[in-house]
Amino acid sequence: MVSRRMFLSSAALAPFVAGAAGPTATGGGGGQRPVVVGSSNGLRAAELALERMKAGADPLDAVIAGVNLVEDDPKDMSVGYGGIPNEEGVVQLDACVMHGPSGRAGAVAALEGIKNPSRVAKAVMETTDHILLVGPGARRFAEMNGFPVENLLTDKARKVWLYWKQNLSAKDKWLEPDPSKLDPEVQEFIRDYGRDPFRDPRSHGTIHLSACDGRGDLAGCTSTSGLFFKMPGRVGDSSLIGAGCFVDNGLGAAGSTGRGEANILVSGGHLIVERIRAGRSPKDACLDALRRIAETTKEKRLLDERGRPAFPISFYAVSKSGAYGMAAMWSHRPSGKPSQFAVADAQGARLENAAYLYEGKPTI
Repeated sequence: MVSRRMFLSSAALAPFVAGAAGPTATGGGGGQRPVVVGSSNGLRAAELALERMKAGADPLDAVIAGVNLVEDDPKDMSVGYGGIPNEEGVVQLDACVMHGPSGRAGAVAALEGIKNPSRVAKAVMETTDHILLVGPGARRFAEMNGFPVENLLTDKARKVWLYWKQNLSAKDKWLEPDPSKLDPEVQEFIRDYGRDPFRDPRSHGTIHLSACDGRGDLAGCTSTSGLFFKMPGRVGDSSLIGAGCFVDNGLGAAGSTGRGEANILVSGGHLIVERIRAGRSPKDACLDALRRIAETTKEKRLLDERGRPAFPISFYAVSKSGAYGMAAMWSHRPSGKPSQFAVADAQGARLENAAYLYEGKPTI
């Protein structure tokens, strides 16, 4: 028997299941618990989260501990301490968490001066009647709860931001720097991201982890410093429950990295979990969300010459059974490296190649 809800969920996405570009036979598997799946910058994070769950930790505490590794690492310039600042040189962080067993969630956005927004999001969930706090209110809440206020702008991030300002326009009062005297840390940044983010500053980065423990309880966490050189106050999908992260303890957990604006428009995290409800595997549910984005992206500035979304976005999911999956819009990252994701389970922690919608790499 198929319930009316499952039938309608399947029917609503039928146009997106048929006729889209086919993925490779990668990007998913599993079926054993515990398991953690997440973005490729979260390999050590996924490994730590798995260790914590094996030791008896709640899955949300486990994924937050993993995410904290990346938030604390100044070498990852897309999350937490050392994250790329906004256009005014201020680091603003977004994060959300969702706990399957309780069905509760918490989030913060445009948070300044607090290194671990994921932990603040958990405090919002546990101690308030709210889900999302933003800006100065989120900062004040964090201070009230004893989170130390720190300068999150590292010297490397400051140099990157200053170089970006110097390259903004030939009409402003900044003089473009001599390319032959480019700071080595700025050169390293450009090399790591595979494109010149100063002339095309739509780069971004995030960490997401979804986990299922040995009992089948689920949790998810997403954290980011957001779009490089974003407008002050910009909020992406990483702090929005239902977009950057969503958990239904009876079904699965899902989250996203990449172009947040595209994900917000389709509520990707919630969409993926509903596709799991309709019987799709985590991998195929992630692909469904990408097809929805491909179908609904209309602005020419966001499309390539063939009408495909020209930006990167990836989804990650795990089901209550321990099956996991991931899919990316493009087979390769801007650097030309294959799109990959982190998995940690009984076989250890590793990177696997993504399922994907289109062959090639994003151009914006």
